[in-house]
Amino acid sequence: MSSANYNQPRLRPYATNPAYWPLLIGLGLLWCLCKLPWSLQYALGCGLGNLLFMLGKRRRHIADTNLRACFPELNDKQRIQLTKAHFRSVGVSLFEFGMAWWASDNTLNRLAHVHGMEHLQQALDKGNGVILLSAHFTCLELAGRLLSLFAPFHIMYRANENPVVEYFMQKNRALHFNKAIRRNDVRNMIKSLKGGHAVWYAPDQNFTQKNSVFVDFFNVPAATNTATSRLAKMSGAAVVPFFPIRRADGRSYDLTILPALEDFPGDNPTDDATRINQLIEEQVRLAPEQYLWVHRRFKSRPEGEHDFYR
Repeated sequence: MSSANYNQPRLRPYATNPAYWPLLIGLGLLWCLCKLPWSLQYALGCGLGNLLFMLGKRRRHIADTNLRACFPELNDKQRIQLTKAHFRSVGVSLFEFGMAWWASDNTLNRLAHVHGMEHLQQALDKGNGVILLSAHFTCLELAGRLLSLFAPFHIMYRANENPVVEYFMQKNRALHFNKAIRRNDVRNMIKSLKGGHAVWYAPDQNFTQKNSVFVDFFNVPAATNTATSRLAKMSGAAVVPFFPIRRADGRSYDLTILPALEDFPGDNPTDDATRINQLIEEQVRLAPEQYLWVHRRFKSRPEGEHDFYR
């Protein structure tokens, strides 16, 4: 695929800086481990997740706080078990990054089970572009690479603060996606949609800018981006949900594409945001350990509320 849409960073300035050597060595080790059978990588990822659970006090607190609020029906033992399962999923996601960056198409083809491709094609056939609506599941990086084997699409992304990680991420994007669009580059996204392309977009993280509203996510008010409504209205694009789940045995992935949302956008962006949150919540409940609970989803609070993670 063409890399003409990418402003590729250079690795050399960081490779000669000793401050980045531990990370580069770690990435080199990950590259080597990616040559192992996926079943072994999965087992190593689970082990890493168990270690992260023991050592990551701050992230463990964030995940536990999120799960306590979102799943009040769980007792303490059940919630701790779910938190541990989540950290194992996070550990596996590190190996999934490596697979997304470096595994061959032939290797990855065996891992993917795509459901509902006809929904994406039907929406594309209308010629107005598609917002491929997704959410931050731990396997999302690999899921994007897997879906790219079956359907070309553009992606929206947030630049990584670490320049070495960003280098490898951009290199992967250039190899496997036709175009990458920075998160706030609305003009470029509209251009892609009006050109009849599908654009991957995940609006489900804490959002503090002016175009946000507080709507419930698992019955907890969450600062939610309303851009999905605006982008759909400006471009005329269909909104087609896409959700990936790692199968329970860790051997493969279900990539589920749902029918395009009907009567979207509506008259009220807040109602649209509520609808999207409810849709994501339904998918999270299918595999709750795989949603990104270590993210501070409820960091922003309505006026007068205390710090959610204190």
